[in-house]
Amino acid sequence: MMIPACRLADLPRGEAYRLDVDPPVSVFHTDDGGLFAIDDTCTHQDASLADGWLEGCEVECPLHASKFDLRTGAVDSPPAKLPVRTHEVVVEDGMIHVRLSLEAPNLPPCIAARLAPGAA
Repeated sequence: MMIPACRLADLPRGEAYRLDVDPPVSVFHTDDGGLFAIDDTCTHQDASLADGWLEGCEVECPLHASKFDLRTGAVDSPPAKLPVRTHEVVVEDGMIHVRLSLEAPNLPPCIAARLAPGAA
């Protein structure tokens, strides 16, 4: 599924835009002009990666400093152990669109436990 995110002109380099989908997705515009989309929630604990620190093609989680590679979703620094999903970014007529991955997300334990069948 392809969803519109925001206008490219409205997302400055070095910033992120959070999409309120389930689970949330963030689009990052790197300092060198790259556009990347990943799941917004850190796989270690419930924290928004859009609120983290962007450096090159990595984002650092604001909670416990796990780092994720925006190109692959891989964990570059613990305590997170699982990668985040990546999503395709397409720019058409100045509008950023995200094509959501069909893979299952890696949710942090606190969210996964809450969503598990039979959880109260």
